Order: sequence, then structure tokens, then C-alpha cells
Amino acid sequence: MADKIDMLPYEIQPAQTDVVRLAQITDCHIFADPEGCLLGLNTRDSFEAVCDRLKREEWRPDALLATGDLSQDASPQAYKYLADYFKSMQLATFWLAGNHDDSDTMEMYLSNSSVFPAKQILIGDWQILMLDSSVKGKVHGHLSNYQMAFLARALKRYPEKHALICLHHQPVDVGCEWLDQIGLHNADELAALIARHNQVKGVLWGHIHQEFQRSINGVQWIATPSSCVQFEPGSIDFSAGVEAPGYRYLNLYADGRIESVVHRINNVEFEVDYSIKGY
Repeated sequence: MADKIDMLPYEIQPAQTDVVRLAQITDCHIFADPEGCLLGLNTRDSFEAVCDRLKREEWRPDALLATGDLSQDASPQAYKYLADYFKSMQLATFWLAGNHDDSDTMEMYLSNSSVFPAKQILIGDWQILMLDSSVKGKVHGHLSNYQMAFLARALKRYPEKHALICLHHQPVDVGCEWLDQIGLHNADELAALIARHNQVKGVLWGHIHQEFQRSINGVQWIATPSSCVQFEPGSIDFSAGVEAPGYRYLNLYADGRIESVVHRINNVEFEVDYSIKGY
């Protein structure tokens, strides 16, 4: 499924003309079993707590971006649960695959009246591009030639629109030695393409289970915490973090600015087994 992206752009009318409002949720790690836990934390419980907080946003997002590792076991049951839950939120939802996902299974189940397989979204003065950086059977990421060609074509076709590029794996080092070994392996190729297109204003991803934001040559490089377990920033080896689950809310302005904030679920106590040294 990873290269089945030759489809028409999906168009959305934002609620306001001067700003596009988005929410990003990532690394949900949902299991087929409703009692499934990651490092001792029930991932459905934390996912639903995150979504409940998102539903209370003062300004309703125009769209929801789900940026990979949506399931831990890539099971039909997990994706069916996610599809039904996203539908209940009544938000236009767009998804991409992470290293724990299976793109073909996602395509089969993550589609209904409000969950869409589209990878190119036109909304106001922006286009949002959803790339598949997953590599079957591997933890690290790589953007195939097809994905890179899709990105280049989309940017060339709409030079007048600001662009937000989304993927799962981190395309820059984040300061965690173990995580930086399993990021996007052709990050330099992506950076070179972006450098040729001034309309790219942001790159958004998950995978690292922690908050990250850096401005490089006018582009915002942004990562969002997991909706379940977090990873310790700056760690050399695998280490779970103590921060609460969360999501990111973004405002994309007509002049190309991106403002965003991470909201964490600090009012609910989640139990994590810190003795587990991997996932």
C-alpha cells in the first residue's frame, strides 16, 4: 500500500480564512486486546483520555492528523477500533503508517465517513502531505523513490500554498542516541528536496515519544509526544520518560507561520513499568 498515493488531493474548507487549525495524535500503540498494555500502560485508556482532552479544545480543529504507530500489533481489531473511535469524534482524520503498522491493513480498515486515506490535503492557504516512511520488517524509516517523487510533484504543483510535510520517523537527530539510530535513514535526501522549495514551512512527525521543536532555515521541525508511554529525552539507551501522554494542537496561518502547543493529560494517573527496557 505504501506507494498507492496517486489520488486526487482532498480539499477541506477551514472554519476561518486566515488560519488552519490542526490536531496531531501519534504513537497510540493500540492492541487487538482491549486490555493490551505497553510498558504496563493500557494504551486504549490513554488514547481515549487524550482524545477526550482534544474534544474540549476551545477552537475545534479543521482536521486530525494521525502520524503512525497507531497500532502495536498491526491487527484488524486495533484498526477497526481506531476507525470507529475517530469516526465518533466527527473530525476529518488523515493517517500515515509507522514501523509498528501495516499499511495494507490500515488501508482496509481506516476508512469511513470521516477517516480518509488521502495523502495530499488542500486546506486554505496550505497543503498537507502525508508520507509513508515505514520499511516493512524494520524499525528505522526510509522514504522510497516513489514517496519522494510524490512529494516533489505535490510541491511543484502548488507552489503558491504553504506546505506541511508529515511522516512517522524523525528526519533530524533529537539527542537520544538509541532513537537517532532508528530515525529516517535518507533524511539528507528529504532535507535537500525541502531546501529547493521555499513554501515548505514545517515538518511534523512522531516516533520519538517526546516533544521536540527546532527552526532550521525558516522551517519548523516538530515532533509530538505519544498518546501513551513517553521516552526520556537525551537518553543514550532505551528509557521510558515520566511525562504524561499528550497531543499537539497547531495553528497554520495564511502568512506561513506555524504556532503549536502540546497538551498533556496531567489530571489522570497512568501506571508505567519502568523496569521494562524495550517495546
